[in-house]
Amino acid sequence: MVKRKQLNNIFLSASIPSPDRHKIYYDTADITAIRDAVKALATVVIPKANLIWGGHPSITPLIKYILEILQTNTQEHVTLYQSLFFKDVLPPENEYIENVIFTDKLDSLKESIGLMRERMLKDNSFSVGIFIGGMEGIEEEYNLFKTLHPKALILPVASTGAGAKIIFEKNKGQFSDRLNNEYAYMSLFNDLLKDII
Repeated sequence: MVKRKQLNNIFLSASIPSPDRHKIYYDTADITAIRDAVKALATVVIPKANLIWGGHPSITPLIKYILEILQTNTQEHVTLYQSLFFKDVLPPENEYIENVIFTDKLDSLKESIGLMRERMLKDNSFSVGIFIGGMEGIEEEYNLFKTLHPKALILPVASTGAGAKIIFEKNKGQFSDRLNNEYAYMSLFNDLLKDII
C-alpha cells in the first residue's frame, strides 16, 4: 500500500479593502496586485499543499477561478472557513468549494468573525502564513497566527499595499524586501515556498 505524503497547510489571509472603510487600508491598496498575488499563490500552492482561508467575497471567487483552471483532484487541497453570520449573503462561488467549515453565528459580527478566526487558526497546524492586501482583520489574523504558530514562515506581501504593507512596515527588518518590491508573484511564491511545499 502506498502511503500518501502528508501535505503542509498554508494559511492565506487576504481581502480587497473597501473604500467606505478605513482610508489607511484603501489608500495604499493595489487592487490589481492583490488579485494577481492571490491567483499566483493559489496556482503555486494548491497542487502541492493545503490552502486554508477565511471566506471573503473578494477572495473566494479568485480561488474558485484557479481551481477551475487546475481541475485535477485539487478540491482536496482547499479548505474554506465561513461564519454562519453571513449565511444569507454568501457568494455563489462558495458552492464550488467542497470542503467548507462553517462556524457559529454569535451575537455580533465581531464575535462571529473572531470565532471563525480562532477555529481556523487553532484547528490546523500551519507551515506558512501569507498576508495579502486586507484591512484591520488581516492585522488581527497576523497577531493571532504569530502567537499560535511561532515557528511558521510569515510572508506579508507588502507590494499589495493595505494591511499587508502595514504589517511589513511595523516589523521592518524581519521580512525579505522582495515582499515589498516584487510583483512577479508566481516566481516569488515558487522561490519562497520551494523548501516547504
